[in-house]
Amino acid sequence: MANPAKHNDPFDSLDDLDDEFVDYKARLDAEDDYAVDSYAASYAAETPARDPFADAFDDEPEALPADLQRQAFAAPASGSAAPLSLREPAGLHFSHDDEDIGAISIPRIAIHFFPDNEASVAACDAAALDRRMTRAQSLVRRGGIAEAIETYRHEPTPSLIFVESAARGRDLLDQLGQLAEVCDANTKVVVIGAHNDISLYRELIRQGVSDYLVAPVQPMQLIKSIATLFNDPETPFVGRTIAFVGARGGAGSSSIAHNFAYNLSEQMQSNTVIVDYDLPFGTAGLDFNQDPLQGMAEALNEPDRLDSVLLDRMLAKCTDRLSLFSAPAALDQDYTADQDAYDEVTRKVRSAAPYIVMDLPHLWSPWLKANLIAADEVVIVATPDLASLRNAKNIIDLLKHSRPNDAAPKLVLNQTEMPGRPEIPVKDFTAALGIEPCALIPFDAKLFGQASNNGQMLSEVAPAGKVADAMAQLTARITGRNPEPKTKKSSSFLGNLFKK
Repeated sequence: MANPAKHNDPFDSLDDLDDEFVDYKARLDAEDDYAVDSYAASYAAETPARDPFADAFDDEPEALPADLQRQAFAAPASGSAAPLSLREPAGLHFSHDDEDIGAISIPRIAIHFFPDNEASVAACDAAALDRRMTRAQSLVRRGGIAEAIETYRHEPTPSLIFVESAARGRDLLDQLGQLAEVCDANTKVVVIGAHNDISLYRELIRQGVSDYLVAPVQPMQLIKSIATLFNDPETPFVGRTIAFVGARGGAGSSSIAHNFAYNLSEQMQSNTVIVDYDLPFGTAGLDFNQDPLQGMAEALNEPDRLDSVLLDRMLAKCTDRLSLFSAPAALDQDYTADQDAYDEVTRKVRSAAPYIVMDLPHLWSPWLKANLIAADEVVIVATPDLASLRNAKNIIDLLKHSRPNDAAPKLVLNQTEMPGRPEIPVKDFTAALGIEPCALIPFDAKLFGQASNNGQMLSEVAPAGKVADAMAQLTARITGRNPEPKTKKSSSFLGNLFKK
């Protein structure tokens, strides 16, 4: 299979891509450089130089034998001669932004956790069950380093081991030495310790430990450490996925998704791809006045053939920054692709742009459930009626159970204030769901009908209306960004003169 990372990105020619599409590893290194250097400077200024192991022995700690180091602990990745700029002990850097690793998928590796107390066991269990760890094989076994040593006397070691110990100094080095004797050559080891000491951290990294985290640890902190250790520079850029799903048929989820994507590309000036998963009845092509293509259906039939070059040909260009991976919207074939095909296509489409807006149909199947759980952001579009309330509640409960480490899904109440229709009050609707709506979209049959029939977006038809304002608010709430300011044309005499 072709490696998507070795093909040209279809948005290479756009100047704003560099601002939006940031490589995860580069951003992490920049954060760590600042955090660790700042801490080290303050630490050196306030604390006299001392031996981190002085409480255990007076002389410089004896290094582990070189042959045991090579056996037990994989050497740091190439280019990591200064480990402090590449590693992040928990006590030295307190910013753990979930969005930094929202798009990270841990590779197919075996990971064993050996925590030594209840809090660490709970954190390791939560990390092992996280959606980003679905491809990894995880095992959590309480007992710390002693349990790890006993385990690997009788079985091979995995790709990565997390071990917890409250020891320090000579005792900790002795424990790691015993672990080294039973470890395979390519195993990475992360130590969870009780001492927040940058000198201790330096010594452990020098001995060959891959990372050092200070207890208590959090699930996302463990996942971030794994992602850092196994980050592949050849891995393609991964965009942020935002899944839109309707609480019931006719809730307007597709219309909201398409207008959100348009605002994201035009107002936020971010490269965006809309993926229409409703193969027989998708409306993305109609809403953007584009001829339906067979791209999505062909990709699902042969997902292994899809690479960045083929994907670029399958995308329909709506604007300079907005592309459409449309559904065929035809009934001349049966759409029987399995969940693996949907997963593979979704994974490859994520390399096409910084933002991927997923327009999911109103049905329930294994692939749709998997896409909802794996999305970086989920937006539920509902109308203020009983059926929407029940279905939205079911979706929210499912996602909270399946995504315990992620933010709750966003809620959009659409078609509010419809004349003559009894509605559940917004206050009661949100109280039953336990989440507040990101946006209230008022009912406007004329505006939505005109936009749909003309193949236009709502902000194009009525840029100053209530609906356009609500959509702008929704875009800002989901992305956490403000619209890019528009450059005003100069009306002064000198301005007009210099233009000539």
